[in-house]
Amino acid sequence: MPIDETIASYSDLAFKSAIVVYCLVFVMLLVQFAIAYTSRAERREPALVGAGVGTGTPSGPGRIEQVPSKPASERIGNMAFAVLFVALGLHILSIVLRGFATHRFPLGNMYEFVTMATGAAVTLGVVLLRHERYRGMWAFLLVPVLILMFLAGTVLYADAAPVVPALKSYWLPIHVTVVSIGSGVFLVAGVSSLLFLLRLLQPAGQESDNVLGAVARRLPDARALDRLAYRTTIIGFPIFGTGIILGAIWAESAWGRFWGWDPKETVSLIAWLIYAAYLHARATSGWRETRAAWINVAGFVAMLFNLFIINIVVSGLHSYAGLN
Repeated sequence: MPIDETIASYSDLAFKSAIVVYCLVFVMLLVQFAIAYTSRAERREPALVGAGVGTGTPSGPGRIEQVPSKPASERIGNMAFAVLFVALGLHILSIVLRGFATHRFPLGNMYEFVTMATGAAVTLGVVLLRHERYRGMWAFLLVPVLILMFLAGTVLYADAAPVVPALKSYWLPIHVTVVSIGSGVFLVAGVSSLLFLLRLLQPAGQESDNVLGAVARRLPDARALDRLAYRTTIIGFPIFGTGIILGAIWAESAWGRFWGWDPKETVSLIAWLIYAAYLHARATSGWRETRAAWINVAGFVAMLFNLFIINIVVSGLHSYAGLN
Protein backbone atom coordinates (compact mmCIF):
# COMPACT_ATOMS: atom_id res chain seq x y z
CA MET A 1 0.00 0.00 0.00
CA PRO A 2 1.22 3.55 -0.72
CA ILE A 3 2.55 5.72 2.10
CA ASP A 4 0.02 8.19 3.51
CA GLU A 5 2.07 11.39 3.39
CA THR A 6 -0.52 13.40 5.31
CA ILE A 7 -0.52 11.06 8.31
CA ALA A 8 3.29 10.83 8.09
CA SER A 9 3.51 14.63 8.33
CA TYR A 10 1.21 14.60 11.37
CA SER A 11 3.47 11.95 12.94
CA ASP A 12 6.53 14.15 12.39
CA LEU A 13 4.67 17.14 13.83
CA ALA A 14 3.69 15.15 16.93
CA PHE A 15 7.32 14.02 17.35
CA LYS A 16 8.67 17.58 17.10
CA SER A 17 5.95 18.84 19.44
CA ALA A 18 6.88 16.15 21.96
CA ILE A 19 10.49 17.36 21.93
CA VAL A 20 9.35 20.96 22.50
CA VAL A 21 7.11 19.98 25.42
CA TYR A 22 9.84 17.77 26.92
CA CYS A 23 12.14 20.81 26.74
CA LEU A 24 9.47 22.87 28.49
CA VAL A 25 9.28 20.25 31.26
CA PHE A 26 13.07 20.29 31.54
CA VAL A 27 13.14 24.10 31.87
CA MET A 28 10.42 23.97 34.53
CA LEU A 29 12.47 21.42 36.47
CA LEU A 30 15.52 23.67 36.23
CA VAL A 31 13.45 26.58 37.54
CA GLN A 32 12.23 24.37 40.38
CA PHE A 33 15.82 23.52 41.27
CA ALA A 34 16.93 27.17 41.07
CA ILE A 35 14.14 28.34 43.38
CA ALA A 36 14.84 25.56 45.88
CA TYR A 37 18.57 26.30 45.75
CA THR A 38 18.33 30.08 46.22
CA SER A 39 15.44 30.26 48.70
CA ARG A 40 15.54 27.19 50.93
CA ALA A 41 14.37 29.44 53.76
CA GLU A 42 10.95 29.59 52.08
CA ARG A 43 10.06 26.24 53.63
CA ARG A 44 10.60 27.71 57.09
CA GLU A 45 8.64 30.97 56.77
CA PRO A 46 6.65 31.78 59.94
CA ALA A 47 2.92 32.22 59.84
CA LEU A 48 1.76 35.67 58.78
CA VAL A 49 0.80 37.80 61.76
CA GLY A 50 -1.51 40.83 61.61
CA ALA A 51 -0.85 44.33 62.82
CA GLY A 52 -2.44 43.57 66.15
CA VAL A 53 0.17 41.03 67.10
CA GLY A 54 2.33 42.29 69.89
CA THR A 55 -0.54 43.95 71.72
CA GLY A 56 -3.00 41.09 71.72
CA THR A 57 -2.84 37.45 72.71
CA PRO A 58 -2.09 34.56 70.28
CA SER A 59 -5.77 33.72 70.29
CA GLY A 60 -6.96 37.30 70.11
CA PRO A 61 -8.67 39.00 67.20
CA GLY A 62 -5.45 40.66 66.09
CA ARG A 63 -3.94 37.41 64.79
CA ILE A 64 -4.47 36.51 61.13
CA GLU A 65 -4.32 32.81 60.43
CA GLN A 66 -2.83 31.65 57.13
CA VAL A 67 -3.38 28.26 55.59
CA PRO A 68 0.04 26.72 54.93
CA SER A 69 0.78 26.57 51.22
CA LYS A 70 3.22 24.45 49.26
CA PRO A 71 6.58 26.04 48.43
CA ALA A 72 6.85 27.56 44.95
CA SER A 73 9.46 25.00 43.93
CA GLU A 74 7.13 22.15 44.80
CA ARG A 75 4.24 23.71 42.88
CA ILE A 76 6.41 24.14 39.79
CA GLY A 77 7.59 20.52 40.11
CA ASN A 78 3.99 19.30 40.21
CA MET A 79 3.17 21.42 37.14
CA ALA A 80 6.17 19.98 35.29
CA PHE A 81 5.04 16.44 36.08
CA ALA A 82 1.55 17.25 34.74
CA VAL A 83 2.97 18.73 31.52
CA LEU A 84 5.11 15.62 31.17
CA PHE A 85 1.96 13.62 30.42
CA VAL A 86 1.24 15.94 27.48
CA ALA A 87 4.73 15.31 26.09
CA LEU A 88 4.39 11.55 26.53
CA GLY A 89 0.98 11.62 24.83
CA LEU A 90 2.45 13.42 21.81
CA HIS A 91 5.38 11.00 21.84
CA ILE A 92 3.10 7.96 21.71
CA LEU A 93 0.88 9.65 19.11
CA SER A 94 3.87 10.11 16.80
CA ILE A 95 4.60 6.37 17.00
CA VAL A 96 0.99 5.38 16.33
CA LEU A 97 0.61 7.78 13.39
CA ARG A 98 3.88 6.56 11.90
CA GLY A 99 2.48 3.05 11.90
CA PHE A 100 -0.76 4.15 10.21
CA ALA A 101 1.18 6.17 7.63
CA THR A 102 3.44 3.27 6.63
CA HIS A 103 0.83 0.48 7.08
CA ARG A 104 3.34 -1.50 9.15
CA PHE A 105 4.72 -1.70 12.66
CA PRO A 106 6.83 1.47 13.16
CA LEU A 107 10.18 -0.17 13.91
CA GLY A 108 11.85 -0.42 10.52
CA ASN A 109 14.79 1.97 11.03
CA MET A 110 16.84 3.67 13.74
CA TYR A 111 14.61 6.74 13.87
CA GLU A 112 11.62 4.59 14.73
CA PHE A 113 13.61 2.37 17.10
CA VAL A 114 14.94 5.32 19.12
CA THR A 115 11.46 6.88 19.22
CA MET A 116 10.05 3.65 20.63
CA ALA A 117 12.92 3.15 23.13
CA THR A 118 12.72 6.69 24.51
CA GLY A 119 8.94 6.39 24.74
CA ALA A 120 9.37 3.18 26.75
CA ALA A 121 11.87 4.92 29.05
CA VAL A 122 9.55 7.85 29.77
CA THR A 123 6.55 5.54 30.26
CA LEU A 124 8.50 3.45 32.78
CA GLY A 125 9.64 6.65 34.45
CA VAL A 126 6.03 7.85 34.81
CA VAL A 127 5.20 4.54 36.51
CA LEU A 128 8.23 4.23 38.81
CA LEU A 129 9.11 7.89 39.42
CA ARG A 130 5.62 9.23 40.09
CA HIS A 131 6.30 9.59 43.82
CA GLU A 132 7.30 13.09 44.86
CA ARG A 133 10.64 11.99 46.30
CA TYR A 134 11.73 10.88 42.80
CA ARG A 135 10.74 14.13 41.07
CA GLY A 136 14.30 15.43 41.27
CA MET A 137 15.41 12.62 38.97
CA TRP A 138 13.31 13.75 36.01
CA ALA A 139 15.66 16.50 34.92
CA PHE A 140 18.46 13.93 34.65
CA LEU A 141 16.31 11.32 32.88
CA LEU A 142 15.11 13.86 30.33
CA VAL A 143 18.69 14.77 29.32
CA PRO A 144 19.45 11.45 27.54
CA VAL A 145 15.86 11.24 26.28
CA LEU A 146 16.10 14.68 24.67
CA ILE A 147 19.55 13.97 23.24
CA LEU A 148 18.40 10.68 21.71
CA MET A 149 15.20 12.22 20.33
CA PHE A 150 17.15 15.13 18.85
CA LEU A 151 19.53 12.70 17.14
CA ALA A 152 16.57 10.62 15.98
CA GLY A 153 14.89 13.67 14.45
CA THR A 154 18.05 14.90 12.70
CA VAL A 155 20.92 12.49 12.09
CA LEU A 156 18.87 9.30 12.26
CA TYR A 157 15.67 10.56 10.65
CA ALA A 158 14.20 8.50 7.82
CA ASP A 159 11.16 9.38 5.73
CA ALA A 160 8.11 7.19 6.11
CA ALA A 161 8.62 4.31 3.69
CA PRO A 162 8.14 0.55 3.38
CA VAL A 163 10.75 -1.58 5.11
CA VAL A 164 13.43 -3.44 3.20
CA PRO A 165 12.42 -6.95 2.09
CA ALA A 166 14.48 -8.63 4.84
CA LEU A 167 12.29 -6.94 7.49
CA LYS A 168 8.95 -7.93 5.97
CA SER A 169 8.22 -10.54 8.58
CA TYR A 170 5.84 -11.00 11.50
CA TRP A 171 8.99 -11.24 13.65
CA LEU A 172 9.62 -7.50 13.21
CA PRO A 173 6.96 -6.28 15.68
CA ILE A 174 7.76 -9.14 18.07
CA HIS A 175 11.56 -9.07 18.20
CA VAL A 176 12.26 -5.35 17.74
CA THR A 177 9.49 -4.21 20.10
CA VAL A 178 10.85 -6.38 22.89
CA VAL A 179 14.41 -5.14 22.30
CA SER A 180 13.37 -1.47 22.13
CA ILE A 181 11.37 -1.74 25.37
CA GLY A 182 14.30 -3.47 27.07
CA SER A 183 16.62 -0.71 25.86
CA GLY A 184 14.29 1.95 27.28
CA VAL A 185 14.21 0.18 30.65
CA PHE A 186 18.01 0.00 30.71
CA LEU A 187 18.14 3.75 30.04
CA VAL A 188 16.27 4.37 33.29
CA ALA A 189 18.54 1.87 35.09
CA GLY A 190 21.69 3.55 33.76
CA VAL A 191 20.56 7.02 34.82
CA SER A 192 19.64 5.67 38.27
CA SER A 193 23.12 4.20 38.77
CA LEU A 194 24.80 7.41 37.60
CA LEU A 195 22.72 9.42 40.06
CA PHE A 196 23.50 6.88 42.77
CA LEU A 197 27.22 7.51 42.22
CA LEU A 198 26.58 11.26 42.31
CA ARG A 199 24.54 10.93 45.51
CA LEU A 200 27.43 9.15 47.23
CA LEU A 201 29.40 12.39 46.88
CA GLN A 202 26.81 14.12 49.08
CA PRO A 203 25.60 11.83 51.88
CA ALA A 204 22.10 12.44 53.22
CA GLY A 205 22.00 15.05 55.97
CA GLN A 206 25.36 16.62 55.06
CA GLU A 207 25.08 20.28 54.04
CA SER A 208 27.11 21.75 51.20
CA ASP A 209 27.06 25.18 49.60
CA ASN A 210 28.53 24.11 46.25
CA VAL A 211 26.34 23.44 43.22
CA LEU A 212 27.21 19.72 43.09
CA GLY A 213 26.12 19.27 46.68
CA ALA A 214 22.92 21.19 46.04
CA VAL A 215 22.14 19.03 43.00
CA ALA A 216 22.78 15.85 44.95
CA ARG A 217 20.60 17.09 47.79
CA ARG A 218 17.63 17.32 45.40
CA LEU A 219 17.94 13.60 44.63
CA PRO A 220 16.52 10.69 46.60
CA ASP A 221 18.93 9.12 49.09
CA ALA A 222 21.59 6.77 47.74
CA ARG A 223 19.85 3.64 48.99
CA ALA A 224 16.63 4.54 47.14
CA LEU A 225 18.55 5.19 43.92
CA ASP A 226 20.41 1.91 44.26
CA ARG A 227 17.13 0.04 44.74
CA LEU A 228 15.62 1.79 41.73
CA ALA A 229 18.57 0.84 39.52
CA TYR A 230 18.29 -2.75 40.73
CA ARG A 231 14.52 -2.93 40.20
CA THR A 232 14.68 -1.51 36.68
CA THR A 233 17.54 -3.80 35.70
CA ILE A 234 15.57 -6.79 36.97
CA ILE A 235 12.73 -5.66 34.69
CA GLY A 236 14.94 -4.99 31.66
CA PHE A 237 17.20 -8.03 31.95
CA PRO A 238 14.63 -10.73 31.05
CA ILE A 239 12.96 -8.46 28.48
CA PHE A 240 16.21 -7.81 26.62
CA GLY A 241 17.24 -11.46 26.97
CA THR A 242 13.92 -12.53 25.46
CA GLY A 243 14.58 -10.13 22.59
CA ILE A 244 17.93 -11.81 21.91
CA ILE A 245 16.31 -15.25 21.90
CA LEU A 246 13.54 -14.08 19.58
CA GLY A 247 16.16 -12.56 17.31
CA ALA A 248 17.96 -15.89 17.13
CA ILE A 249 14.72 -17.63 16.15
CA TRP A 250 14.11 -15.00 13.45
CA ALA A 251 17.70 -15.42 12.23
CA GLU A 252 17.16 -19.16 11.78
CA SER A 253 14.05 -18.43 9.74
CA ALA A 254 15.66 -15.68 7.63
CA TRP A 255 19.30 -16.81 7.31
CA GLY A 256 19.18 -20.52 8.15
CA ARG A 257 21.14 -20.29 11.41
CA PHE A 258 20.34 -19.27 14.99
CA TRP A 259 23.62 -17.51 15.73
CA GLY A 260 26.39 -16.29 13.45
CA TRP A 261 28.37 -13.88 15.66
CA ASP A 262 27.21 -10.93 13.59
CA PRO A 263 28.45 -7.65 15.22
CA LYS A 264 24.92 -6.76 16.36
CA GLU A 265 24.37 -10.20 17.86
CA THR A 266 27.75 -10.20 19.55
CA VAL A 267 27.51 -6.77 21.19
CA SER A 268 23.90 -7.42 22.26
CA LEU A 269 25.07 -10.58 24.01
CA ILE A 270 27.98 -8.71 25.61
CA ALA A 271 25.62 -6.02 26.92
CA TRP A 272 23.26 -8.66 28.31
CA LEU A 273 26.19 -10.44 30.02
CA ILE A 274 27.32 -7.15 31.57
CA TYR A 275 23.86 -6.72 33.07
CA ALA A 276 24.02 -10.33 34.29
CA ALA A 277 27.33 -9.41 35.97
CA TYR A 278 25.66 -6.38 37.56
CA LEU A 279 22.85 -8.47 39.03
CA HIS A 280 25.40 -10.95 40.35
CA ALA A 281 27.57 -8.17 41.79
CA ARG A 282 24.51 -6.53 43.34
CA ALA A 283 23.88 -9.75 45.28
CA THR A 284 27.52 -10.23 46.28
CA SER A 285 28.89 -8.85 49.52
CA GLY A 286 31.51 -6.18 48.91
CA TRP A 287 30.27 -5.38 45.38
CA ARG A 288 26.78 -4.13 46.13
CA GLU A 289 27.27 -0.39 46.02
CA THR A 290 29.87 1.51 44.01
CA ARG A 291 31.36 -1.41 42.06
CA ALA A 292 27.98 -2.80 41.06
CA ALA A 293 26.80 0.66 39.98
CA TRP A 294 29.82 1.09 37.70
CA ILE A 295 29.04 -2.29 36.10
CA ASN A 296 25.49 -1.10 35.45
CA VAL A 297 26.83 2.08 33.86
CA ALA A 298 29.14 -0.07 31.70
CA GLY A 299 26.07 -1.99 30.52
CA PHE A 300 24.37 1.28 29.57
CA VAL A 301 27.46 2.37 27.61
CA ALA A 302 27.46 -1.00 25.80
CA MET A 303 23.81 -0.42 24.84
CA LEU A 304 24.66 3.01 23.38
CA PHE A 305 27.67 1.53 21.56
CA ASN A 306 25.41 -1.16 20.12
CA LEU A 307 22.84 1.41 19.03
CA PHE A 308 25.11 3.92 17.33
CA ILE A 309 28.52 2.42 16.50
CA ILE A 310 27.32 -1.03 15.48
CA ASN A 311 24.30 0.23 13.54
CA ILE A 312 26.04 3.12 11.77
CA VAL A 313 29.76 2.39 11.57
CA VAL A 314 30.11 -1.40 11.52
CA SER A 315 28.73 -3.32 8.56
CA GLY A 316 26.75 -6.48 9.23
CA LEU A 317 23.56 -8.37 8.54
CA HIS A 318 21.68 -6.02 10.87
CA SER A 319 22.53 -2.86 8.89
CA TYR A 320 18.99 -1.52 8.62
CA ALA A 321 19.54 1.92 10.08
CA GLY A 322 17.57 3.56 7.25
CA LEU A 323 20.16 6.35 6.91
CA ASN A 324 20.79 8.01 3.60
